[in-house]
Amino acid sequence: MRFIDRIGAIGTARAREQVTLSAPVTERILRISFTDGGYVASGQVIAVLAQGEESAMLADAQARAREANQQLDRIKSLRARGFATNASLDSQVALAASARASAAQVRAQIGDRVIRAPFGGFASLRTVSAGAVVTAGTPIATISDISEIKLDFPVPETSLAAITAGQSIEVSAAAFPGETFRGTVSTIDPVIDPNTRSATVRAILANRDHRLKPGMLMTVAVETSPRVAPAVPELAIVGQGDDRFVFVLGRDGKVARTRVRTGLRSNGMVEVLEGVRSGQRVVSEGVVKVSDGMTVRVAGPADTKPPAG
Repeated sequence: MRFIDRIGAIGTARAREQVTLSAPVTERILRISFTDGGYVASGQVIAVLAQGEESAMLADAQARAREANQQLDRIKSLRARGFATNASLDSQVALAASARASAAQVRAQIGDRVIRAPFGGFASLRTVSAGAVVTAGTPIATISDISEIKLDFPVPETSLAAITAGQSIEVSAAAFPGETFRGTVSTIDPVIDPNTRSATVRAILANRDHRLKPGMLMTVAVETSPRVAPAVPELAIVGQGDDRFVFVLGRDGKVARTRVRTGLRSNGMVEVLEGVRSGQRVVSEGVVKVSDGMTVRVAGPADTKPPAG
């Protein structure tokens, strides 16, 4: 039978990508371009801040740049006919470049006043409105890409050797009782927390239906050491103190009380690590009435060498 060890932990769900967009400058909000909890595409405008002064500055800078370029063209023409010096040409080249740089600087300032989503995701609830004056650093919206969920959970250093990237995990959440979600381990933090003696492991869960939310507390089971091992029904195990026994059926129809070392339990079966080989038959019912050396009959067709007794 196939058995899998599991390491249990409690983890916190995080978005695949998440960012809080803030006002880069102190300014009045002209327009809000997203709805509460709505989806926004990558590059979509989230908010526009007032930019009247910057627009005027840009018009002035562009006019100066045009004038500088025109003057540069004239000096080039005069220089070609020998009526202008190299020094005057170099000076005008510098002036034209400076004028272009000034215009580019103002365009950047205007760009700072148009806030866009860096990636697609769901917007948070709005806490500001058009017309409000916001200061630099005021949050405007949080964008969360939840197409996948990053699940961070601690694993004790004593169990880290059993964790590798690519391992399967099973996850459950209180919000969805009875449901199991699956994911894979992606990263193991190389640093152990000296206070807890554990490392943070990150797993990735698919979330195409967007049911899982960032911030959820989730119960994690990491699957380790998959193996096939002999197993017997739980009812076949007899306990005596710390020891465990089964009654193994011999060829002569007699049973022998055999000490076993057990492992995991799964679906009514118990893993046997030592004491019983694969293929041996054990008594699984009525073990309280069976004693060492007793002869039994195997219930069933004769060719199964059957039971009972």
